[in-house]
Amino acid sequence: MTKKEKVNFILSTLEELYPETPIPLDHTDPYTLLVAVLLSAQCTDARVNQITPILFKRANNPYDMVKLSVEDIKEIIRPCGLSPAKSKAIHRLSEMLIEDHKGQVPDNFEDLEVLPGVGHKTASVVMSQGFGYPAFPVDTHIHRLMWRWGLSTGKNVAQTEKDAKRLFPKEQWNKLHLQIIFYGREYSPARGFDPNTAPIEKVVGRRSLFAPGAKLSIRA
Repeated sequence: MTKKEKVNFILSTLEELYPETPIPLDHTDPYTLLVAVLLSAQCTDARVNQITPILFKRANNPYDMVKLSVEDIKEIIRPCGLSPAKSKAIHRLSEMLIEDHKGQVPDNFEDLEVLPGVGHKTASVVMSQGFGYPAFPVDTHIHRLMWRWGLSTGKNVAQTEKDAKRLFPKEQWNKLHLQIIFYGREYSPARGFDPNTAPIEKVVGRRSLFAPGAKLSIRA
């Protein structure tokens, strides 16, 4: 099976399995999305969605967030893990949004990626899900599956993103990256997965059960 045939099969299968792609992190605007994505580093979306209503009841915009102390934020978000670093990042990025962007989340990668705790992956999620800009955020699921499907070398997430953007139609990136995440969670997890029952793997072939490691830090 050629790469083009693999891509077409993957696209059609994912569209059949996941015709709708609700955004996993609950939010109301780009700012609450930005904070939720930052909190999701090394934490499940379900846990984040349990914590953000508590946090956003206190502060759902940068002006209210800076009124809280870093310690206040840390206590609220503690269940999400990495709370010392995340609380400092949330507080400082809120200050920077006020200082540099009149309290608004910028809609470009350059300004997003200089914010504390915000790297390319987080910026890509905000650009994609918050502003509708074509982007292809690569998390551990996408990195793993691009390797398993033989579509990327799996050396690092930057290369995986380049390969995904090269192979898949740009107009489908925003929906597709969510479809791949949903598929990875349901059919092709990192461990304990049966390739013979995974709809895509059993057709396109597999290179390995486990992709090479790619650490996604708080600045992912």
